[in-house]
Amino acid sequence: MIKVGLNIGNSKISCAVSEIEKNKKIKLLSFQSFQTNIIKKNIITNFEELSNDIKSLISESEKKSQTKINSINLNIPMIDSVSKYYDSEIENLEKQITDLDVKKVINNSEYFNVDDDYYQIFNKINGYVLDGNLLFNMPIGNYANKLKLLFYKILIPYKNIQSYKNLIESQNISVESFVPSPLSSGLATLSNDEKKIGTICIDLGHSNTSISIFENNKFIYGDSILVGSNNITNDLARGVSTTLESAERLKTLYSSLISSPSDEYEIIEIPIISGESGKFNQINKLKINSIVKPRVEETLEIVWQKIKQNNLHKKQIKNVVLTGGGAQLEGISQYAELIFSSNVRIGLPKDDIISEQSITNPGYTDALGCSLFDQSEFADKINEKQGKNQKRLGFKGFFSWLDQYI
Repeated sequence: MIKVGLNIGNSKISCAVSEIEKNKKIKLLSFQSFQTNIIKKNIITNFEELSNDIKSLISESEKKSQTKINSINLNIPMIDSVSKYYDSEIENLEKQITDLDVKKVINNSEYFNVDDDYYQIFNKINGYVLDGNLLFNMPIGNYANKLKLLFYKILIPYKNIQSYKNLIESQNISVESFVPSPLSSGLATLSNDEKKIGTICIDLGHSNTSISIFENNKFIYGDSILVGSNNITNDLARGVSTTLESAERLKTLYSSLISSPSDEYEIIEIPIISGESGKFNQINKLKINSIVKPRVEETLEIVWQKIKQNNLHKKQIKNVVLTGGGAQLEGISQYAELIFSSNVRIGLPKDDIISEQSITNPGYTDALGCSLFDQSEFADKINEKQGKNQKRLGFKGFFSWLDQYI
């Protein structure tokens, strides 16, 4: 089975073509990436130019993979999204739980409701609570007085989805699935054990930082903040009065989040942004790090506050994976360990992926993870049909959904 993942980011567009064999082995047939500056804060500033870039990207991917691309999984940023937990309860049962009880608790909930202005790209039952006891499987057959349903959904503004959909369909390519970007990052980097025991995956992108949490092999939370590694570049450019190009070079080659006594004496020459052409200034690594550290700390603290706002810190998950371009900052894993009081590692694409290309770069994860998304594994959790104006499926749709679980 050939799966294609497309990521349209603020600094680059990328496409991964993966072959998933029957034994679940993954072979990466192609990974192509083009730099772009057409997306500003997740808004398309030039539809025609971006459309041409995507056409070229798809063409290169087809040549490399020797595959005709007719449909794709599209990575969707979660900016302006609604990421929310819901519950519903029925009580005074005092009997063995039946399929009709499960139908009732679900149909009485917000499970099928979608606001007209939003498109539902994720809807997942996380479990059931029987008289205060959490159960991850179907509760049918258990005896209880109270039955509570727990589920989690992600809604994206319909206008955002439609813009991306129009862009892809202009290439005569259909969108097979819309995949939340935090989910893509987790699929590309986390091991089965990490998804089982509980792991926080943080993707430090160019303009956004996404957060995903997995536990019991379930994607239980996703979110995004409008802060990324480009903010560090801007901070450096302003802080030392240099060009953005020079600031990016300082960030990637010289910055570190782990202090060293030699930082004060390591001197770097940088171009001055104003004044005569060809003039340079000298700064030391200590100055660079004094600018980079506060921004990284702020970003990770915002992530931690997001987790706390949803009471997910109470799960005491002790594994954190950092991925994305920002994860390449020297010393960031050690620095993050101090903030999260957890085990932290850098998340590269999973090492069981067979590839002739070198994919040991955290920046590959968005498109690659998107190509690994299999809708059948998230049955009724991510459903493209649950879009605008679909307020309630009713019992006909409900019964067909329930058949998967009984």
